[in-house]
Amino acid sequence: MGIKGLTKLLADNAPKSMKEQKFESYFGRKIAIDASMSIYQFLIVVGRVGSELLTNEAGDVTSHLQGMFTRTIRLLEAGLMPVKREDATKDLKTAEAAGDKESIEKFSKRTVKVTKQHNDDCKRLLRLIGVPVIEAPSEAEAECAALCKNGKVYAVASEDMDSLTFGSPRFLRHLMKPSSKKLPVMEFEVAKVLEELDLTMDQFIDLCILSGCDYCESIRGIGGQTALKFIHQHGSIENILENINKERYHIPETWPYQEARCLFKEPLVSDPNDQPEIKWTAPDEEGLITFLVNENGFNNERVTKAIEKIKAAKNKSSQGLLESFFKPAVSTSTPIKRKTLEKVTKESAKKKSKPSCGAEM
Repeated sequence: MGIKGLTKLLADNAPKSMKEQKFESYFGRKIAIDASMSIYQFLIVVGRVGSELLTNEAGDVTSHLQGMFTRTIRLLEAGLMPVKREDATKDLKTAEAAGDKESIEKFSKRTVKVTKQHNDDCKRLLRLIGVPVIEAPSEAEAECAALCKNGKVYAVASEDMDSLTFGSPRFLRHLMKPSSKKLPVMEFEVAKVLEELDLTMDQFIDLCILSGCDYCESIRGIGGQTALKFIHQHGSIENILENINKERYHIPETWPYQEARCLFKEPLVSDPNDQPEIKWTAPDEEGLITFLVNENGFNNERVTKAIEKIKAAKNKSSQGLLESFFKPAVSTSTPIKRKTLEKVTKESAKKKSKPSCGAEM
């Protein structure tokens, strides 16, 4: 989900912080990409037949490989250098029994889970293509934001708006959308967001928590516009809670907003000094044929042509002195953000009785 309603809130209150860009306008730019969301999207939209995912002869799912392979080549050909549920099983069975094709498609998408094997497959594919892989110790968006803040990449690309909450200077939406969608890339600048909303970064983080984030539930009745009004009036969540009409707005009995704030302000990310040297390498042609054609049943001629495209893109990129980043996120069949919240909460309790990253007053 990211931050609930943040795109609309910015469109209404900070329009100068966002602008439409052409996909090709990022030629030569280093872009950190949240791959976990991309893998999930590939699984639900690429190579489906009814409720079934595309598989190889052994029955292993290959939809994520199809999507990752095609979309990465598109990025490379454009001169970009990538750094990269609810349970609906019962509803799906009911739809299948009734022969309801529309419902089968809808509910089958909701049962898709990204597994460690899917992540491992994509990491292997990217390395064979020649794209360096940076693995995040925790949150994808936080790691990408850190790369951007440290000047390693030009921008972060994801569909989750919490990349801005993690402080990424530039954030791109729709970069990984298929070209058939013909959607412009939306670019956001966090400095302009803060300027137009007239908020500090700490206040913006509190706004995002109040609007609704992945780390804790929101207060019923408080959406983005109301949250923005309250932040302008009171400055922080603590002051809002002291002054809020508790008969109208019911605060959750245990509301870990302080822990959520800490996760946005002090996320677990890689130490830039500990990261290995990142180099773009030539594609491993033999390895790609073995992995895609022999092991996963891809068409040999199509893979061979794709390899030629990769090599051509590599040469074009080399002429522009470009490097490459792609960061897959740790993703499992259960929401990682809830796990991270529990982990950080326990660690915080051991180290100190009260979170140190309080709101700016």
